[in-house]
Amino acid sequence: MVLVLEGLGQSLNSALKRLFGASVIDEDLVKELVRDIQRALLVADVDVNLVMAITERVQKQALDEKLPRGVSRREHIVRVVWDTLAYFLGEKAVPLTIHPGKQNLVMMVGIQGSGKTTTIGKLARYYQKRGIKTGVICADNFRPGAYSQLQMLAERSNIPFYGDEKEKDAVKLAKNGFKEMKNKGIELILLDTSGRHREETGLIKEMRDIDKAVKPQEIILVIDGTLGQQAGVQAGAFKKATDIGSIIVTKLDGSAKGGGALSAVAATSAPIKFIGTGEGMDAIEPFNPTKFAGRLLGMSDIKGLIEKVRDAQIEVEEEQMKRIMKGKFTLRDMMAQMKQLKKMGPIGKVMEMLGLQYKLPEGMAELQEDSMKRWEVMMNSMTREELDEPKLIKASRIKRIAKGSGTSAQDVRELLKQYDMMKKMMKQMGKQRRGKRGAIPGLPPGLQGM
Repeated sequence: MVLVLEGLGQSLNSALKRLFGASVIDEDLVKELVRDIQRALLVADVDVNLVMAITERVQKQALDEKLPRGVSRREHIVRVVWDTLAYFLGEKAVPLTIHPGKQNLVMMVGIQGSGKTTTIGKLARYYQKRGIKTGVICADNFRPGAYSQLQMLAERSNIPFYGDEKEKDAVKLAKNGFKEMKNKGIELILLDTSGRHREETGLIKEMRDIDKAVKPQEIILVIDGTLGQQAGVQAGAFKKATDIGSIIVTKLDGSAKGGGALSAVAATSAPIKFIGTGEGMDAIEPFNPTKFAGRLLGMSDIKGLIEKVRDAQIEVEEEQMKRIMKGKFTLRDMMAQMKQLKKMGPIGKVMEMLGLQYKLPEGMAELQEDSMKRWEVMMNSMTREELDEPKLIKASRIKRIAKGSGTSAQDVRELLKQYDMMKKMMKQMGKQRRGKRGAIPGLPPGLQGM
């Protein structure tokens, strides 16, 4: 999948890295994060007023809102940034409604050069691959080459096509094409119309006449993502002229102005339903504001991770957590933490859900999981006394534990080394978090403060 708006995504991701790397989350850090977000959005050509609205909301909610129960300060701030971006991009995904077994006529409009005809070919292929009988109609009798271009795109994907180069009446082309597609039992009919300047009265009248003649269930406006903030002006003009039901934003694969286009279009209140992410016929995808915001932040599914923690029903008594954070960490505690991590699923998957910056090197996840399995077997060969007082484990006990667990003395020493490292880490983490709110109840300390 092509990474759209790569520059904006990298900037936002870098801003969040500062948050993840900080030992203390305070007002100064939040304000610094907000400034980083402001810079990233302005470089992406997002309107200044919108940038201020986004960052003011982030700062207010990050600092003033009471932390929900079981949510850390870091988690809360990431959610605020994520949800705010998704809100200003459209808040929720709005799919194209198609009724299988019936004729669904969708009229496509847009300015010449927006990529409308190519997008129709992509959209037809997208739904054809999902089992929907799709056909296309060329009612663009204005642009030279529109007929042959759409015909070629349709033939490439073996999609039914209707057009008549000799007919100059766009309304007749639309009506005749709809009739033919209906006779063929086509479920999704995509109607291509002329693309001209948004202020041409002839184009606006033609759009209205076609709309009245064939009564499409939806009109989709195709907008060039390289326009930046001007995309909002264009969308507003079309929306005022006709009943625009939704929008497709194209050419987001390499545009520095993509952020401006998306935010400006979203401001028209017409939902963005698809985005074009490249030149290939498959380079189109449904637009989901929440997932798109997550991609920009470089975090594929932090919400999914938190849900996994909840679903695992991990519980740690408050007194036990306080003891651990003071450095009073035993092998028994280490075993408990390992079991909790296993409830959440493979370590590699957990790390992947945290985003690219947390991914383990290739093969490391499997090695870590194998090590954890061996450690658990070794700890099962220890006495209660040894689990609670690891310092008692000397040479003779190491030999006994290794023999009882079918491992080597070196393996036992490696386990004890890992235990010492975790104990130091817990103690240091306790110092950093002392007096701070917001631990996730039951989340293994190694993942706390994400």
